Amino acid sequence: MQQIAVINIVGLSSALLRDKSLFLYQWLEKNGGIHTIDPVFPAVTCSVQSTYLTGKWPSEHGIVGNGWYFREEAEVKFWKQSNPLVQAPKIWDKAKEINPDFTCANMFWWYNMYSTADFSVTPRPQYWADGQKKPDCYSQPPSLRDQLQEELGTFPLFDFWGPKTSIKSSKWIANASKLVHEWNDPTLMLIYLPHLDYCGQKFDPESAEIRRDLKEIDEVCRDLIGYFETKGVKPILLSEYGITAVHQPIHLNRILRDQGYLAIREEKGLELLDAGESTVFSVADHQIAHVYLNDPSKLAELKLMLEQVPGVERVLDEAGKREFHIQHERSGDLICIADKDSWFTYYYWLDDRKAPDFARMVDIHKKPGYDPAEMFFDQKKKLMMPRIIWKLLKKKLGFRTVMDFIGLDARVVKGSHGRVRVPEADQPVLIGAGIHGQNLKGTEICPIILEAVFGAAIQKESSNAALSSAEELDQAQIFTT
Repeated sequence: MQQIAVINIVGLSSALLRDKSLFLYQWLEKNGGIHTIDPVFPAVTCSVQSTYLTGKWPSEHGIVGNGWYFREEAEVKFWKQSNPLVQAPKIWDKAKEINPDFTCANMFWWYNMYSTADFSVTPRPQYWADGQKKPDCYSQPPSLRDQLQEELGTFPLFDFWGPKTSIKSSKWIANASKLVHEWNDPTLMLIYLPHLDYCGQKFDPESAEIRRDLKEIDEVCRDLIGYFETKGVKPILLSEYGITAVHQPIHLNRILRDQGYLAIREEKGLELLDAGESTVFSVADHQIAHVYLNDPSKLAELKLMLEQVPGVERVLDEAGKREFHIQHERSGDLICIADKDSWFTYYYWLDDRKAPDFARMVDIHKKPGYDPAEMFFDQKKKLMMPRIIWKLLKKKLGFRTVMDFIGLDARVVKGSHGRVRVPEADQPVLIGAGIHGQNLKGTEICPIILEAVFGAAIQKESSNAALSSAEELDQAQIFTT
């Protein structure tokens, strides 16, 4: 078996790889150039990663977004981490069937808890009873977490997500990946480097900030790729999506509320969306929105209404969902796709004074939708650092307090993703020696990685599988005859 390191540089696209001084540009020139990937729908982290790791569409593995409406519980849940939510065998399961000696280390790809991977590390903060949220990570085996944090310090959670995001989290993951390789020597390493995801959503594509962050992740990749190459490990680089400029937030739940579809309850003067009692509501996820109906009789009228919303490019019904390979019970009854300049918020309140307390916090689990505004401090509040220091001090003294530092102006967001019919320059990429083809399908990534590990062995396995399928078809034809 050939050892492989698959490095997922989130947000990387051909549009970002034009600077010939970049290490990544020089490396790709020596390793077969850029191979574009036709984006998986929806082009969001959890759906794309699950397709890459299973070779199946969301209609088969069930990860229809970064979150969805859990109908049995009448709750919207985002960023769950349990691997059994992915309803298909993973790449490490397939590889172990070919060779039981195969091992896999999963470094921060999502759904990384309770999987059958040999080694795993993923973000997992500690939530204390007094309201404090402490940086930490989860690992399997559990001792791996302690070993890594003893060597590298505590995982920098607040640099991984929120207004304090920085290169520190990607550096930590890269250094942790090197240590895991040193200690365990896995056949396949899956490494997630999130840095470009932040700047792509915060800044205009041609901004100096984008160029700065690109050079920062380029240096991390130079070190990481150099390390693996000296160890005889073959690097493969890929991304999940490209991030494109947006200018218009679409507040779909506010529109549905104006039409009388939403159920809102008030607690302590603040408003909460009651999904289970709502006739219709939407779950926003970047440039797509799942729309769930508790009254199916409203489907036809709702589709017509949503198609008229400014910024909505298309509304998928059952036929549309089949076209995009997302016809799964977890999907919305309808799915809205934004146009190239727009994206969806989860906002449902009409008066900011009645916004729920979690709206002004970094709280990825309470919000009924994805919120990129969590990467920005509230621009209307002055003396932000003294505010933060004061509230942190209160928490350390045991007082409960709301870390309300996030603004409610969605217009601060400059980039988004999720649509799939994007220009080639903004498509995700695959880079590595020996890879062939353009406009690769997301379902082809898993077999490509397996072939890189097993070479001729996987080709023989594929031939046997094809032969077996042909024999089954012949037998079926004989039977029907």
